[in-house]
Amino acid sequence: MVNDKHYKGTTTVGIVCKDGVVLATEQRATMGNFIASKTAKKVYQIDEKVAMTIAGSVGDAQQIVRVMSVESKLYKMRRKESMTIKGLTTLLSNMLSGQRYYPLMVQLLVGGYDKTGPSIYSLDALGGSIEETKAVSTGSGSPFAYGVLEDRYRENMSTEEGVELAVRALHNAMKRDSASGENIDVVVITEDKYTRLDMEEVKKMREEF
Repeated sequence: MVNDKHYKGTTTVGIVCKDGVVLATEQRATMGNFIASKTAKKVYQIDEKVAMTIAGSVGDAQQIVRVMSVESKLYKMRRKESMTIKGLTTLLSNMLSGQRYYPLMVQLLVGGYDKTGPSIYSLDALGGSIEETKAVSTGSGSPFAYGVLEDRYRENMSTEEGVELAVRALHNAMKRDSASGENIDVVVITEDKYTRLDMEEVKKMREEF
């Protein structure tokens, strides 16, 4: 069980689109019933076209981000190419599995674009890994987000449509989950680039819902 003094409480969303992936999170971090931060960063870039969303204990998650960022850079230096999303996920899964007696209390999404195309994987605290082919959500608000994702997701969505769906799912989750709130952070990864959306652009989108 995560100690109540750890920062926690999150909703994250990942959507696989025909031309890339969308990863999005809200920005509230809670410590028990106390809102510890309203600008918590929960989407981290770990390689040129790879990002990770975090849910659970912030300290544990940030440790993982640091290790994975270094490992991906070392791989690129040795092999002169980036590690695949599946390769990064396997490395991370092994790392988490090795900590099973002192588990890192996290729930993660790893997504991006590599030579095989767009992909997203979800991982649990013990290293269990699942490739997500459509839409996925993690964290305390995920049951509310899934209601929107299941209803509105369709095959071959563009990243523009994926952004709208991710923001809508988080917007609704934030209405019902007290551990989720504040702004929405959205990252879009395509074959060509890694883009973090402007906060004002996301706010305008939410006003239309």
